[in-house]
Amino acid sequence: MTTPNFVILYVDQPLESGAFYSALLGREPVESAPTFVLFVLENGFKLGLWSRHTVEPAAAAAGGGGEIVFALKAPEAVDATHADWAGRGLKILQTPTDLDFGRTFVALDPDNHRLRVYCLSDGQQANGEQK
Repeated sequence: MTTPNFVILYVDQPLESGAFYSALLGREPVESAPTFVLFVLENGFKLGLWSRHTVEPAAAAAGGGGEIVFALKAPEAVDATHADWAGRGLKILQTPTDLDFGRTFVALDPDNHRLRVYCLSDGQQANGEQK
């Protein structure tokens, strides 16, 4: 089966969004142009930021329709990441909370895409779900 390894978010200003994600991810993009910015993460996953004004074919969504998920290994790490991101000025949509799958919070990027951080509860991990 084919496995996805690349997500593209449609953004208003790719270079500005690229600077945001560079600070958030602690790495520089491998490609940076006025209409497209690309990050390649340590695990090989790619994050593209494409201008919603120039994407072809034109996108129906204006931005803010996606969610990037960051899995952490401990609930305390979720709380620490929340404190870090809130301290950086990220807009927090959901403060740390315990849901049926584990501890989580949600922040927003400059284009209102969701950034979910979570840690699976022990019961979820025991059921064989991946982090």
